[in-house]
Amino acid sequence: AKGQTPLFPRIFGHEAGGIVDSVGEGVTHLKPGDHVLPVFTGECGNCCHCKSKESNMCDLLRINTDRGVMLSDGKTRFSINGKPIYHFVGTSTFSEYTVAHVGSVAKINPAAPLDKVCILSCGISTGLGATLNVAKPTKGSTVAIFGLGAVGLAAAEGARIAGASRIIGVDLNPNRFEEAKKFGCTEFVNPKDHNKPVQEVLAEMTDGGVD
Repeated sequence: AKGQTPLFPRIFGHEAGGIVDSVGEGVTHLKPGDHVLPVFTGECGNCCHCKSKESNMCDLLRINTDRGVMLSDGKTRFSINGKPIYHFVGTSTFSEYTVAHVGSVAKINPAAPLDKVCILSCGISTGLGATLNVAKPTKGSTVAIFGLGAVGLAAAEGARIAGASRIIGVDLNPNRFEEAKKFGCTEFVNPKDHNKPVQEVLAEMTDGGVD
């Protein structure tokens, strides 16, 4: 991507659920056997951002696509035939085993099925968090959600939890509409069904625009 430093080969992936195999020296709140989710925007727990309720951009572990090594020693933990393979956003989940900073994993309930809870590590938390922590819709408000994939559905769920009375789902694929009702969407707009910009359609539906 533009502005990024090419660093290859590397193991990609950032969503997963896993079980701790071993821990490094000094790690006290995790142990082998714990179930965890990797998080590509980790938390050191000590910087001003980690201590703030308004930010999660940790000084140490915020997302960094250029960094391909561990912070402790500047080296990678992956290799093949003696040649290094680099990390990706501190998670590298497209692998049976991975190595991450302790601040880049979150301990979860072992009863949670890993094949389902894995999307909490990015997709669900992104949509839900964007609604509840950033947009902060008020009770009775009107909200529009653009795109009804995993992130959009999570955003709709956040709007439902917040008490929005109208949650308008916008998507080019009408096959997504029925499922989106389960996450709080109350009505839908398919831009292909209109001969005017979708923002004008929404403005007409909502007496001037969503909240």
